[in-house]
Amino acid sequence: MKIGELSERTGVSTRLLRYYEQQGLLAPGRSANTYRTYAEEDVARVERVALLVRSGMPTRLIKVVLDLEAAESDALAESCPLAVAEMLADELRDLDARIACLSRSRTTIHAFLERTEHAALARGAAEPAAPAQVS
Repeated sequence: MKIGELSERTGVSTRLLRYYEQQGLLAPGRSANTYRTYAEEDVARVERVALLVRSGMPTRLIKVVLDLEAAESDALAESCPLAVAEMLADELRDLDARIACLSRSRTTIHAFLERTEHAALARGAAEPAAPAQVS
């Protein structure tokens, strides 16, 4: 698929898709006429990247996380430099703090909705939502 279709399917602008490519987060193929071409699995990758960006993770760290998710070998863990481990530990602390904050907010909003005449909306919100579109 071309960049426009990937943009439509993910809700991520073509400009942002090119930025993801510059950051090494996305590696499209090239057609004979040098147009970017994307595979079906790129849709899920872009959605994952967009979600991580929205969660506040810097793109340099997103690259590391995606590489870790793709690694199937313990060799990567054995060769992890201290600077990378410290960066990941910092991000882990930040993620825990954000998750705690979001959980408190979710609990507050859910409890409020349950007390309104619109309580059914709170029960429907308990199910995971589809990824939001990013522009």
